Amino acid sequence: MHVLLIHQAFVSPSEAGGTRHFELGQSLLKAGYRFTIVAGDVSYLTGKSVLGNRAVITEQEYKGIRVLRAYTYPSIHRGFAWRIVSFLSFMVSSVYAGMKAGPIDLVIGTSPPIFQAVSAWFVAALRKRPFLLEIRDLWPEFAIDMGVLKNPVLVGLSRWLEAFLYSRADHILVNSPAYRDYVHSKGIALEKISLIANGVDPTLFDPLSTGDNIRQELALGKDCFVVTYAGALGMANDIPTALRAAERLRDHKNIRFLFVGDGKEQPNLKKMAEGKKLSNVTFTGARPKVDMPAILAASNACLAILMDIPMFRTTYPNKVFDYMAAARPTLLAIDGVIREVLEAAGGGLFVPPGDDEALAAAVLKLSTNPDLAREMGAAARSYVTHRFNRIDQAQEFVALVNRLRAEAS
Repeated sequence: MHVLLIHQAFVSPSEAGGTRHFELGQSLLKAGYRFTIVAGDVSYLTGKSVLGNRAVITEQEYKGIRVLRAYTYPSIHRGFAWRIVSFLSFMVSSVYAGMKAGPIDLVIGTSPPIFQAVSAWFVAALRKRPFLLEIRDLWPEFAIDMGVLKNPVLVGLSRWLEAFLYSRADHILVNSPAYRDYVHSKGIALEKISLIANGVDPTLFDPLSTGDNIRQELALGKDCFVVTYAGALGMANDIPTALRAAERLRDHKNIRFLFVGDGKEQPNLKKMAEGKKLSNVTFTGARPKVDMPAILAASNACLAILMDIPMFRTTYPNKVFDYMAAARPTLLAIDGVIREVLEAAGGGLFVPPGDDEALAAAVLKLSTNPDLAREMGAAARSYVTHRFNRIDQAQEFVALVNRLRAEAS
């Protein structure tokens, strides 16, 4: 059986970003499936080409996974309108690539961005194959809540497109329990929705490692208390609040903030840190996923933060599960379902989103109570290993694909 996924922002472990689809793809290969991904040829994080050429389709392979890199207009970081141009360019080229992928048995579309899900539906319809729609974020609701999408006509068209895809999908896969409730509220039967949560392979992380090589590389100092944020640096991520917390702690010379990642807001954030003369802040730029175990090992605590908007209470951020698997306590400035996970695990401290004073106090609490930080980290790893293990989730994914295959037959 041959499964096709259309995903503009797909990354391998040698690149920066989440590797959920790489890991799930590996599970399909082990089950005897073929797995092809149609991906963009421009990095979603950096906005730069990931290839040395700009052919319409370039074929690659990552540990048995076939990847067709489709042409994408390189304007993803130029602003909202230009971002849409980039999405639309991939929507067109990905249909062409999908039709050139050879015989297929199942098409998976993933959102956001929602335009690539349209491509997947179109390819599935042309090929007369089942269409599995994966919802990783609630678009357009996140964009509306953030104030990025305001025009009433565009809001109406976006919600129409969302409803169209929900109704056309043979099955819908979500990665957060709150997403399942949301999709069900749109009139979709629960039996048509499956939950395979975001998670982590805990074997990738050594909880006893201290990441000395990373500390040396970044001149962090052996005795520093390092707070690490690993992920995108975009508007939604509310890094300014973290920088204000760092400003409050500037006189505590043993506390350092490490921002690992890239994104549209990185230049502005660097200027903000320079303007505040924050010598306790380091931006590393994007680092490949294979570096994450060592980076988290070099950390004493890790930060997950988003803007304080209602819809963000529905999300399961990937980074939190990585932090937990690395046995590091999480400083969580996100309310909602992920707070429930962290508090059930006893794996960190919740602070109200947008509250830099509370965040600074939480950092100070952990830095002055190293035993508490270690206890929280150990509890987090135990909890995520038993409840959000990517190995178990991979088996669930294979079972879902088998089910859809049987129903199609």
